[in-house]
Amino acid sequence: MIVKGSAAKRHRQSEAARIRNKAQRSKVRTSVRRFLEAEKAHDPAAAKTAFDTAIKLIDTAAQKGVYHRNTAARTKSRLQKRLNALGE
Repeated sequence: MIVKGSAAKRHRQSEAARIRNKAQRSKVRTSVRRFLEAEKAHDPAAAKTAFDTAIKLIDTAAQKGVYHRNTAARTKSRLQKRLNALGE
């Protein structure tokens, strides 16, 4: 298939962005999973540390456009709720 130069460049750009976004999403998911594991183990100190890391990564991903800001806010809210319930 023959593609014009501008289309080929756009394809390269979108492919690079896809790879970057995939890495960001993976980091966020891993940090959230670590928080949930700490919560499940009833370890408030580890959960708080994992929570702080997850929130930072979620905010960064939202800022870079990997996640919509409302998606980021909703996720952070749900994690905060779980952290608060752990403290009770």
